[in-house]
Amino acid sequence: GQASGCPPRAPALCPAWDTFTAWCNSHLRKAGTQIENIDEDFRDGLKLMLLLEVISGERLPKPERGKMRVHKINNVNKALDFIASKGVKLVSIGAEEIVDGNAKMTLGMIWTIILRFAIQDISVEETSAKEGLLLWCQRKTAPYKNVNVQNFHISWKDGLAFNALIHRHRPELIEYDKLRKDDPVTNLNNAFEVAEKYLDIPKMLDAEDIVNTARPDEKAIMTYVSSFYHAFSGAQKAETAANRICKVLAVNQENEHLMEDYEKLASDLLEWIRRTIPWLEDRVPQKTITEMQQKLEDFRDYRRVHKPPKVQEKCQLEINFNTLQTKLRLSNRPAFMPSEGRMVSDINNGWQHLEQAEKGYEEWLLNEIRRLERLDHLAEKFRQKASIHEAWTDGKEAMLKHRDYETATLSDIKALIRKHEAFESDLAAHQDRVEQIAAIAQELNELDYYDSHNVNTRCQKICDQWDALGSLTHSRREALEKTEKQLETIDQLHLEYAKRAAPFNNWMESAMEDLQDMFIVHTIEEIEGLISAHDQFKSTLPDADREREAILAIHKEAQRIAESNHIKLSGSNPYTTVTPQIINSKWEKVQQLVPKRDHALLEEQSKQQSNEHLRRQFSSQANVVGPWIQTKMEEIGRISIEMNGTLEDQLSHLKQYERSIVDYKPNLDLLEQQHQLIQEALIFDNKHTNYTMEHIRVGWEQLLTTIARTINEVENQILTRDAKGISQEQMQEFRASFNHFDKDHGGALGPEEFKACLISLGYDVENDRQGDAEFNRIMSVVDPNHSGLVTFQAFIDFMSRETTDTDTADQVIASFKVLAGDKNFITAEELRRELPPDQAEYCIARMAPYQGPDAVPGALDYKSFSTALYGESDL
Repeated sequence: GQASGCPPRAPALCPAWDTFTAWCNSHLRKAGTQIENIDEDFRDGLKLMLLLEVISGERLPKPERGKMRVHKINNVNKALDFIASKGVKLVSIGAEEIVDGNAKMTLGMIWTIILRFAIQDISVEETSAKEGLLLWCQRKTAPYKNVNVQNFHISWKDGLAFNALIHRHRPELIEYDKLRKDDPVTNLNNAFEVAEKYLDIPKMLDAEDIVNTARPDEKAIMTYVSSFYHAFSGAQKAETAANRICKVLAVNQENEHLMEDYEKLASDLLEWIRRTIPWLEDRVPQKTITEMQQKLEDFRDYRRVHKPPKVQEKCQLEINFNTLQTKLRLSNRPAFMPSEGRMVSDINNGWQHLEQAEKGYEEWLLNEIRRLERLDHLAEKFRQKASIHEAWTDGKEAMLKHRDYETATLSDIKALIRKHEAFESDLAAHQDRVEQIAAIAQELNELDYYDSHNVNTRCQKICDQWDALGSLTHSRREALEKTEKQLETIDQLHLEYAKRAAPFNNWMESAMEDLQDMFIVHTIEEIEGLISAHDQFKSTLPDADREREAILAIHKEAQRIAESNHIKLSGSNPYTTVTPQIINSKWEKVQQLVPKRDHALLEEQSKQQSNEHLRRQFSSQANVVGPWIQTKMEEIGRISIEMNGTLEDQLSHLKQYERSIVDYKPNLDLLEQQHQLIQEALIFDNKHTNYTMEHIRVGWEQLLTTIARTINEVENQILTRDAKGISQEQMQEFRASFNHFDKDHGGALGPEEFKACLISLGYDVENDRQGDAEFNRIMSVVDPNHSGLVTFQAFIDFMSRETTDTDTADQVIASFKVLAGDKNFITAEELRRELPPDQAEYCIARMAPYQGPDAVPGALDYKSFSTALYGESDL
């Protein structure tokens, strides 16, 4: 490199001339000499060689003292060779030009020396030379208002940046708040004078030249600023120490944030479980189907809407806990112990209790709905049969108590006897209905029907009335039999009519009752059975019609005989109340009910066909989704064992795999919709599939949880690898070694498998006293809970600890000691000066007062604080 191109012997025109001269003199005075003109005083090479010895601390070859040109050239060449030996390329600079007093070449050589010995070794965050020096200036002046260092020319014109550099390191030398941006000359002179007087940095720049120049010379500014850097080089140790402390504190702050997040998430999840379990354990049945169906709908909302986010929260909680523990291990911190009652095991126990409460709740709801449906059906059947029976018994007691036989004629008495016989036949026919009513009432009682009291009251009334009718019937028969000997003749046709009409009438009543009977079925086979029975009934109708016509023919024959014999009839059959008009009316009613029954049965058949369609629709989807979930679970198991490629490749593959699983969610949503249709149709079984919605839900939740945990395991491995500096090859070697001995692909090694794995990696754990002791030590590290299994994560953590370094408490104490200027304590002012604001306040709030004999007011104990960072504490 060359200087700024100024012409020979024209220093006034070269802004760097005086700066370079001052810089050289700042070093040469240590050797007891000075220069006035760069181009003249370095021509013989003697002072040039002396300058290089002072700034490098090394000895150069002995110079030649002769006055001849060749002696001078040899001296300058020795200096140039020394510069070249330090890795500096000298472009177009030769000894002849220096000896001849070429100012341009001489300035270029001095700038090269400054770059190599004053600037090149400056390094900040892996930058070097100009960029490193600029970054150092930016960091040191960042807290100061009106200072914005972006370059080595215009940024320094107002003088504030120079003053800020001094104040940052020696605040007692500069009253920075009194400086004004609009007075640059005063600012510059103030900085130059303070630097020369107190920092032993000679004045290398002229304030007026800088202010009156549109763009100050960059090389001159850099040369002068580098002197500040070297003057404050001791502060660099403090900055390095501050960086280490910031790194350690940032780890602690992040871990505390993760702990707080875990505690809150765990508390919220446990509170939700605590509120939900009593609701799921409530098995108090409701009185109506509507109320129970509402409970079932609430449970469906819980499964579809409320529980899935909580499953995700639980999974995320476990992932956060594992990640936190990994970070704590990587930063050499103690393991995180959640507050009492909020351990992962507590959450798992609560979740298990929740699922136990949930198990059987839906089945109980459906059974209750089925029971209430059965009860409603039985109750309606009871009311229908009771109403028919009560209508039949209406007036029967009064009839049986009537003493009409006392004043009747013989023929009337005979008629009364026959009429009573017909009534007894009718009474016997109704016995079956009364027994059915009693049986239905008993079943309602056994099924805990909510209105059993009214049912029992009505049933008891019917039974009491039935007993009374039986008693009255017996009494009347005895009364009629007393006068039976007086009866001689009877109208056989009327009697035959009555005997045949009563059973036929009862058959029609039974037929009407059966045709109006309610039914409840759940399968196509059941409804087809009812249809078959109905068809069989219809096949008997022609015979019944012939019986009806035969009965009516008896009535017509009686009328014909009476007319032919001029017998005046009373107008009605004395033996029965079942008139031909009643028979014809009921027969017409039967004829009307038959097609209605046909329609009802066909409607139910259509409903059952629809239900069968829903069963097949659900089973078709379930028989695809169920095996798909099982297959994915098996594939994840294989992926977690094989883990081919880099960890990033594995993570990308797993996340792509997770997306494919999430994309499959609409298939489950469709299945949920079909399942809801099945439940709304009150379908309770499905022979076409072994999968229930509950099985599918549980499998889906397990699938999501498993892929999330597998991804988290890989992320933690990446975290471990990056934090510990483990190479990809090492990580693959660890994985290959682990998988080789994981024979059952269970993801964990037993003690013997783990020992074999260690031996393969070169550990001395053979079966002797020393080997057993070493193996027991390692097992206590990788399996502190003595579970008998070593997970891959524990194996990786152990190998990373064995092969990498981590920050220690002693290293942090040493860093704080640098910031404290080798004192045994540190002050809040020093912390605020050296650390970022948030981390400085973090330390101040947690450091205990220093109690040593050399303590001063406000002294803080950084040693106990550093030790606590790596031990059991509340930090």
